[in-house]
Amino acid sequence: MWNRVWTQRLHEAVTVKLSPASPRGYVNVITNKTAGAFTTSLRNRIRDYSIHRHIKRALLPMVRFVGRSYIAGPELKDALEIARVMATRGRASTIGYWDDIGTPPGDVLAAYVESARALQMEALDGYISVKAPSLQYSQDALLRLVATCEPNKTRVHFDSLARDSAEPTRVLIDRTLPHYANVSCTLPGRWKRSLEDAEWAIDRDIAVRVVKGQWFDPDAPWLDPHQGFLDVIGRLAGRARSVAVATHCPKLAAAALERLLEAGTPCELELLYGLSSRAALMVAAKMGVRTRIYVPYGYGWLPYSLLQIRRNPRILWSIAEDLVRNRFTRDGIG
Repeated sequence: MWNRVWTQRLHEAVTVKLSPASPRGYVNVITNKTAGAFTTSLRNRIRDYSIHRHIKRALLPMVRFVGRSYIAGPELKDALEIARVMATRGRASTIGYWDDIGTPPGDVLAAYVESARALQMEALDGYISVKAPSLQYSQDALLRLVATCEPNKTRVHFDSLARDSAEPTRVLIDRTLPHYANVSCTLPGRWKRSLEDAEWAIDRDIAVRVVKGQWFDPDAPWLDPHQGFLDVIGRLAGRARSVAVATHCPKLAAAALERLLEAGTPCELELLYGLSSRAALMVAAKMGVRTRIYVPYGYGWLPYSLLQIRRNPRILWSIAEDLVRNRFTRDGIG
């Protein structure tokens, strides 16, 4: 554990308050307990709020700066411009709107609908990625989006966010499938539940994107994301409808794609716009696998990152890595 660098011993401290065995003493005991509990609760709330506020104030500019490297620009037209360029290079695309914290679900839905319409009008080989929490897991909202996608059968993909969003997202997909079958989802190798979710996706014959995942699994914090990634690939190989291998690590991409190709599973390499990608692109080209580029637009940061920092401080290290990587190694998508 992290605290072993300081000590491995626990020294308990006990405070004893004595009151006389009298009516006044009994009143003191009751009031002290109530006041003490209230004071402790209030103090904790104030402390937690203060810490969260200061963390947000200090990290927000950094997270926004990192995020700007991942997006095409603030508007849909910026993403479409990149998607057109990718199309000339034989690459498919994914369009994803990244909303800000506090963006009304109606505005998020409008952005998703606009993206779907634009893909249809542009006749691009692409689909849209959505975030179920940003729609508050609303089936009504999703059905409105589906109605827009229906004419051209535009695929609706569900991104993976924090682990506590996985189950309600899965429920939303189950409720949507009777109305629209062209949906897909993301499975993080970092989560223990992803093996079960892979079986769920296979049973429903939906496409899957496999990622390493940003957040560790609190039920399995020791899980290696690389091995978990390959374990999920192994579960899907030969059984899934199609699989997108979403990693910029060339060795991991090669291992995953080789396993899928040997099993005869339709697959592709999917890369995030803005990250170093030349080595991974060379792997896909050598193996004869199509490449898809995830092109986000909107706000230049991941809106759910700050909400997770208090649960998982290791996100701070990821942000620092991204700052260095995007400053010195970014080469875009060739």
